[in-house]
Amino acid sequence: MVAIEERLVSSIRDYYEVMGVSRGASEQDIKRAYRKLALKYHPDRNPGDTEAEERFKEAADAYAVLSDAQKRSQYDRFGHAGVAGATGRPGAGFDPSVFSDFSDILGDLFGGGSRRGGPAANRGADLRYDLELSFEEAAFGRKTRIKVPRHEGCTECGGNGVARGKGPTTCSTCNGHGQVRYQQGFFSITRTCNSCHGSGNLITDPCKKCHGDGRIAKEKTLELTIPPGVDTGSRLRFTGEGDAGGRGGRPGDLYVIIHVADHEFFERRDDDLYCQIPISFAQAALGTRIDVPTLVDEEVVKIPAGTQPDTVFRIRGAGITRTDGRGVGDLYVNVSVEVPRKLTKAQREIISKLADTENTENHPIQKKILEKVKDIFG
Repeated sequence: MVAIEERLVSSIRDYYEVMGVSRGASEQDIKRAYRKLALKYHPDRNPGDTEAEERFKEAADAYAVLSDAQKRSQYDRFGHAGVAGATGRPGAGFDPSVFSDFSDILGDLFGGGSRRGGPAANRGADLRYDLELSFEEAAFGRKTRIKVPRHEGCTECGGNGVARGKGPTTCSTCNGHGQVRYQQGFFSITRTCNSCHGSGNLITDPCKKCHGDGRIAKEKTLELTIPPGVDTGSRLRFTGEGDAGGRGGRPGDLYVIIHVADHEFFERRDDDLYCQIPISFAQAALGTRIDVPTLVDEEVVKIPAGTQPDTVFRIRGAGITRTDGRGVGDLYVNVSVEVPRKLTKAQREIISKLADTENTENHPIQKKILEKVKDIFG
């Protein structure tokens, strides 16, 4: 008898080879490998394929050992002889409990694993609403009303889908358990009942108003408070304002997606604003003060003499309020120097006289570039 068992042990493939992992593979690596093999070779996906069934059993044997730290240690030290009897082949019989922690894997095959349907399983769907705001509305926030088409609980039957005065019937397929146990070769598995979808009950006398669904389609007017600082792509969640759940399930949520219109003057970057103000050549050369519009009022910005084109000035706190309420962004003013396109005779004479008096000290940037050119070309 011992000799027969030894021959059986020696014919089994290496478990690491079966799983397609290295001997140093982590627990998660082994779990992922088994999941892949289980989905590929499960008999439900390969009806009548004896080779696939054998591969499935082989993967189950390998996982039963490699997923258990103690068994894996024995296997690494003594090979298959060290774990003989620990799996379904060869030895004292397979233990179905090895699959008890694999509802996530088998759920992909059987559509939801072994949990019985109920209020959690009948949760209502989440809904999406796209809301367009002006630039100012997004910056300062607002209250608004929207109309959302959704499903609400039926008032006629109280949401249970059964005609008034009637009651649900116990499902005969699962005897009210919401689950059906199947024997699959060498182990058994529990699936959600296809007749009652896990509720354990059947509606034989449906409500005439909702036709047994427990919900009716309605349009709900909601008043929403849009916080200041939202931007295009912001997603606001309103808990419980989605579709009603079926037969006692909790409602879904409403997600409002924000779309903000562009501004004619300001450009927004996160919580900061940017704008461009043109000034004349004389203002840039002599210095001046300019009034800069903000979202609230105006701010005076001092332009020092000799300001260069594209100089940026910052006005602190004139940007967008942060959505978390912790501070306000800034406003950045880019100054562009506008060169006159047409000159009068008097203006031309004045500028000509100015040009005659200019030297390199008046143009430090130009002087620096000329000095570099001399250094390069000698």
